[in-house]
Amino acid sequence: MASNVPVTDAGAEQIIHPRPSSIVAALYTLRDLETDAVIMHGPSGCCFKHSRLLEEDGIRVVTTAMDETNFVFGGDEVLTKVIRRAVELFNPSLLGVIGSCASMIIGENIHQAVLDANPPCPVIEVEIHAGYRDNTYGAIATLKAAADAGVLDPSEYRRQKELLIMATDLEKISGVASKEYIAPSRGDLKYVTAKKLLELLERNKKGVVVLNAKKETAYQFADILIALSAVAGELGNEYLKTFANLDAGVGLPRLRKHAENILNDLKESGVAIDHITGGLDEYPITGVNAGALIESCYSDYDFVVLLGVPHAVPMKNVSKKTIFSVTNGPRQVLPLKQLGHTHVTVEIDLHPKTLGVSHVVPSELGDTLRAVFQENHQKTC
Repeated sequence: MASNVPVTDAGAEQIIHPRPSSIVAALYTLRDLETDAVIMHGPSGCCFKHSRLLEEDGIRVVTTAMDETNFVFGGDEVLTKVIRRAVELFNPSLLGVIGSCASMIIGENIHQAVLDANPPCPVIEVEIHAGYRDNTYGAIATLKAAADAGVLDPSEYRRQKELLIMATDLEKISGVASKEYIAPSRGDLKYVTAKKLLELLERNKKGVVVLNAKKETAYQFADILIALSAVAGELGNEYLKTFANLDAGVGLPRLRKHAENILNDLKESGVAIDHITGGLDEYPITGVNAGALIESCYSDYDFVVLLGVPHAVPMKNVSKKTIFSVTNGPRQVLPLKQLGHTHVTVEIDLHPKTLGVSHVVPSELGDTLRAVFQENHQKTC
């Protein structure tokens, strides 16, 4: 077991609703490091849904399919065999080997299995299980393993670790880890929310749209920004300002590509970004940056639209405005409402729609806003 395992905070509130696991966080981080293939050392069903979804992003995920025999007698030899087979099948330039609850509890030696297999490419070895209270530990452990393997600069590992600690704190303060149990909700009706947004734009009210999204989720949240900009342009509302955490010069390789792709799509849609607040992995910081800009430069504006991770924008910067928030987390609705966000909607199927894409994809709220605008336009023609 890795020696840098964090000690559980005994004083922290027990969260009893389901949350993502450290293993899943590790899998997604391996993807963002552009690992070609990942071997899950565990039962065949471990993280099945997420493994299958990640294959939509071009990563090959295989498993050692540990069974009752391996639980008793160990599975090191099986892991060595699967590593060699994965090299034969996929010829990876970068390979990930990741633990599971089963393999870690019985003390499997992932490193020795890698040495025995002797693959001809770098290997990121992640000793991880799902028993950590903060799922972000899985991402941190993976980044540390990548740095140890020489495929990630140590300074970038330290930057990423600091960001992940900030993200963890954000969730504990105002996110899905802030309460013992949060009931899932679909939020406000998108038709009602779209009508209210259209009304404000028709009245020439001043608004700020903040794209503060996490990783590939930005592909769908960006569509709402495009819809708002298009409708504002059609109505002659010149006050709409746009912020986005789309700095393509920072972050892990895959995230830089995402930022570049979305910036190109925004340009093709005629959307100019007034302020770049940071990168796609910096959402805890970029939310604060956006809030400070709103307070210093747009304090007289009437409304804000927060897309992605709305609770990262401090309420002190936007509390006097009408707040529209769009999230993909059904359990984020109640915390946002309690913070004082006026309208909260959920893009419920966002994750499956944004895996494996390289261009902005349609959003429910964006399409609803376009339809409501066309409906009103037809009535006045």
